[in-house]
Amino acid sequence: MKVRVDGATLHVEVDGDEDNPALLMWPPGRCTVRTWDHLVPRLADRFRVVRIDIRGCGESSPAADPATQYTFEQYAKDACAVLDHLGIERCHVWSQSWGSRPAMVFCAFHPDRVMSAALYAANTDQPDMEAQQEGTKRAAELRREAGIRSEPPPTGFMQHRDPEAAGLATQALRKFDLSTVVSRLTMPVLIGTGSHDPNLVSSRVIAATAPNAKLAVLDNVGHNGILEHPELALSTFLGFHDSLGT
Repeated sequence: MKVRVDGATLHVEVDGDEDNPALLMWPPGRCTVRTWDHLVPRLADRFRVVRIDIRGCGESSPAADPATQYTFEQYAKDACAVLDHLGIERCHVWSQSWGSRPAMVFCAFHPDRVMSAALYAANTDQPDMEAQQEGTKRAAELRREAGIRSEPPPTGFMQHRDPEAAGLATQALRKFDLSTVVSRLTMPVLIGTGSHDPNLVSSRVIAATAPNAKLAVLDNVGHNGILEHPELALSTFLGFHDSLGT
């Protein structure tokens, strides 16, 4: 479906029974709702899964003025508007990598709408792309040595109607100091970060600072657990919800 918010047209996909608890999913940077395609069928029997292409990315169109719309505050506002459109008052959250940044802002600014948050590869610092690539490569080598087979990523997970807008959309991370909102994450929080992800340094700080957070280190995983080792990413997420009684 398409939802109009503040001049943008957001592409939204919903799976699962509407009586299930809602799960809002935030994909990695420059990735689309397709990123979660391999996991949604295994979540939809338990959750009402909501996926949004952020404005400018995937099948979503930006507003006419690019100067002010690409911010984490706007993405959080967009998510609230989509939830309102769907009649969802509260939701669980699952995010990955860059997506954990707007997810943190959404959770901090709208805690009344969030029941729990699983923030994978969470980081409040600027990204170290080279270290992320090196860590991901090393983790892949270790998984091969352990006999863990890698699956190809979902088709279309980085395809955008407007590639230029998609590039602008991810620059929001340079406009917001995420360290200022960590203490406002009062809901149950799972930080799931790869053992070979440089973000693990910041993830440890987030887990120690957020009032109700715990850290899960994903063994032999680099920066993008849901794509690198989806079985481990999913089992860790579901174990977290088992502990909550979701």
